[in-house]
Amino acid sequence: MAVFTGAGVAIVTPFNADESINYDKLDELIDYHCENGTDSIIICGTTGESATMTEEEHMECVKFAIERAKGRIPVIAGTGSNCTRTAVDMSREAVEDGADGLLLVTPYYNKATQAGLIAHYTAVAREAKAPIIMYSVASRTGCNIEPATVAELVKNVDNIVGVKEASGNISQVAKIMSLTDGKIDLYSGNDDQIVPLLSLGAKGVISVLSNVAPKETHDICAKFFAGDVAGSAALQLKAIPLCEKLFCEVNPIPVKKAMQLMGMDCGPLRMPLTELTPGHTEELARAMKDFGIRLA
Repeated sequence: MAVFTGAGVAIVTPFNADESINYDKLDELIDYHCENGTDSIIICGTTGESATMTEEEHMECVKFAIERAKGRIPVIAGTGSNCTRTAVDMSREAVEDGADGLLLVTPYYNKATQAGLIAHYTAVAREAKAPIIMYSVASRTGCNIEPATVAELVKNVDNIVGVKEASGNISQVAKIMSLTDGKIDLYSGNDDQIVPLLSLGAKGVISVLSNVAPKETHDICAKFFAGDVAGSAALQLKAIPLCEKLFCEVNPIPVKKAMQLMGMDCGPLRMPLTELTPGHTEELARAMKDFGIRLA
């Protein structure tokens, strides 16, 4: 059984003015998602600015989210690293704290061969006994998980169950599904490709859009699963302009601004990320209004 089906939010991490984690606001956000149809919370991923967290902050944030959301919706902890030993340690701790699953990005900067990826994911899976979703996003890490590698890991390692596919390459996704006979928990890593991946057998999306439109993102998936493919596609197409503006600068710069525009200020970005430019802010606000999001 999949850790979740539908729309999981790649949740932002709110910061105070001094850039410490704002746990009061995070508490509010978790309630917001539990009450507005989000199907899972993915904590401390790219959107959560995990790259600029200390390991202590990272694990405190994971533990807090698990404690606050437990029993309402699943929590998947982002515990990937370009150091296998670090990924093992963080993954084990997250599982001990009660994470329902783990999201593990490919090693970045040092990267890895396909054999290295197999060794890396197998090592983490051996130590962390929870469902593992691999995260393939070569545009950020410089490291793609080839379909044959995905298939080998899913077939040979019991608790490696899925992949968040953010390559944008539909042919690659189709080959993954073919090589695994569809027996994999596939999640779209791109909000503008939810329906195409659902049509190939995906279980849902790990979404940036869900931060600002949780119900609508949930409904894209729910309508598709209910057989209303036309309704699902219509919502997907309506969301395309907003999806584009949510990535007009590097994620999570635009989505944090979008939340501020909604009156859900999540504080500053940690450097090296900087605030959204005024021109992009105007375009983002327009796209949000056109989608039907009420601004503060």
